[in-house]
Amino acid sequence: MSVFLCAVRLAHGVHTSGTPLADDEITRIMLAALMHDIGYAQLHGEDTGTGAQYTRDHVRRGVEFMQNHLVKWHFPLAWAASLEPMMLSTDHMGEFQKINFPDERARLLGQIVATADLVGQMSDRTYLEKLLFLYMEFKEAHLGNYQSMLDLLRKTKVFYEVTRQKKLDGELEGLYTKLTFHFKDYFGVERNYYLESLEKNMDYLSHVTQLDEAEFLSMFKRGGIVEKAKILVL
Repeated sequence: MSVFLCAVRLAHGVHTSGTPLADDEITRIMLAALMHDIGYAQLHGEDTGTGAQYTRDHVRRGVEFMQNHLVKWHFPLAWAASLEPMMLSTDHMGEFQKINFPDERARLLGQIVATADLVGQMSDRTYLEKLLFLYMEFKEAHLGNYQSMLDLLRKTKVFYEVTRQKKLDGELEGLYTKLTFHFKDYFGVERNYYLESLEKNMDYLSHVTQLDEAEFLSMFKRGGIVEKAKILVL
């Protein structure tokens, strides 16, 4: 839902910045944002482990879910041609430039969804705490070769720096800056609260990762997430 809300706000920001979006384009943005991670859900018969085991191919599974349900939900089947690459744009292990969009408008919609996927998650107030769950997810998926939770936290700062340069400011063309137009129109302030929150998270992460294994968990206090993570690890 954090990604969905960010996608809608970003779409509004893009629209009010001088690039109008049609009703059907906004609807497709919402659909892609809602379904982009549905591939983590387990199907009947997939009753071992958790959905984390599908991390590598969850986006493709989500596309199949969309293709199987679009008409059932009474949306035009023709939308699938743009929804598929829009959803694939959230697979950040892939290369955005290699995605086959049907036209430039669909490419813009994909950039909006991909931007919201990154910014919506990393700006969350409990993002750093949720990284503890991400460590367990990657461990089950045999992804990343992280040695510990602290190891993942330290590499997350590098991930952000690379993602900011290559993805957000590169392939996605800095669309996150359009969020300022949303907040200006909605609240009358020229601020990008998403970016501010994201950068605060990264600043705090820099501090936490200077600590050792025995200390860093005590720095995460939001949402009771550390306690839940400890239970799952044990």
